[in-house]
Amino acid sequence: MKIDLTDTTASKINKALVKGRRAIGTPAVGMVLTLVIVTDEENAYDALRAANDASREHPSRTLVVIKRVSRSPRDRTKSRLDAEVRVGADAGTGETVVLRLYGEVSDHAQSVVLPLLLPDAPVVVWWSVDAPRDPAGDPLGALGQRRVTDSYAAEKPVHELRSRAESYEPGDTDLAWARITPWRSMLAAALDQIDCEVVSVEVAGEESNPSVELLAMWLADRLHVHVRRAVSAGPGLTQVRLETTGGPITLHRSDGAMATLALPGQPDRAVALKRRETSELLAEELRRLDPDDTYASALRFGVDRLGGIPSATQRAEVSARGPESLPVRQKAPDPDPAPSARTSEPALPASPAADSDTGRPTPAQMPPVKKADSP
Repeated sequence: MKIDLTDTTASKINKALVKGRRAIGTPAVGMVLTLVIVTDEENAYDALRAANDASREHPSRTLVVIKRVSRSPRDRTKSRLDAEVRVGADAGTGETVVLRLYGEVSDHAQSVVLPLLLPDAPVVVWWSVDAPRDPAGDPLGALGQRRVTDSYAAEKPVHELRSRAESYEPGDTDLAWARITPWRSMLAAALDQIDCEVVSVEVAGEESNPSVELLAMWLADRLHVHVRRAVSAGPGLTQVRLETTGGPITLHRSDGAMATLALPGQPDRAVALKRRETSELLAEELRRLDPDDTYASALRFGVDRLGGIPSATQRAEVSARGPESLPVRQKAPDPDPAPSARTSEPALPASPAADSDTGRPTPAQMPPVKKADSP
């Protein structure tokens, strides 16, 4: 059932929700959370479809916030709220309200969303595109216990990871992190099967896929070894190779569906490692509403601490931001170090007879220079 409301208010939307539930014969509210989706018209359909699929596991009230761009200065001064209320089969296993905000009200979306939140239920905010630099500081993000972004949808995914690390607050998470959950589980299980010590690691994947960086940072943070980030043709993550004292451990996936796990002294085995849909990733994030300390630790490890040759994207960022933006591992040594770095001899202390302007010894105070013997 769908109910369209034009130039409406939050109070009228709540009444429409009650009317819709009574019309389909389910007046009781059995939803476990409120999911707020912040998106645009172009991506609204895909985001809403993923939320409806995830609602089969997590029945929820879904509020889709779409900020419409006004065409003229006169329209930008007028505030209007249009809503589309969906209940029953059109809303998965919960309720859906699509909110379209026009004019000045688009700058105060939190005032529209707040009266529509389920009472005494957790709130999850998901930005399917164009996530703010500081999700916890965003007015809509401040309403949620959990804030979900997707750095893969950003224009510069690696730069997005740096921003996420700088602004991280407990409750922040990333769908790029959820994408590597099967990889992390498989690698942890592989290390439990053999008694060895990891010496170094190489992680390979698409150049603009932030999940590759997150997996590399997680391995470096947990294993305390050098991790090299390599670029491959994809799709997504393609290979992780761990050099150990007992031999190499390799997890390789070339088709995005099946992977091959190779352990020292054991036959190779095929494992399922399928690339998952957005709905599955979202459902995984909705299973836990507490802070993800493992994600926070891996994120704060830092992209710039990974080894390997910089990718084309990183080189473009360096070109735009200047050489000082290069990671420490990529900086060239100073061609002309300071005098104190070239010699280990201590500097002569200033004496009362020293030059009063510079503090250096006068020529009379300088030690005599010994002449070398003639050949």
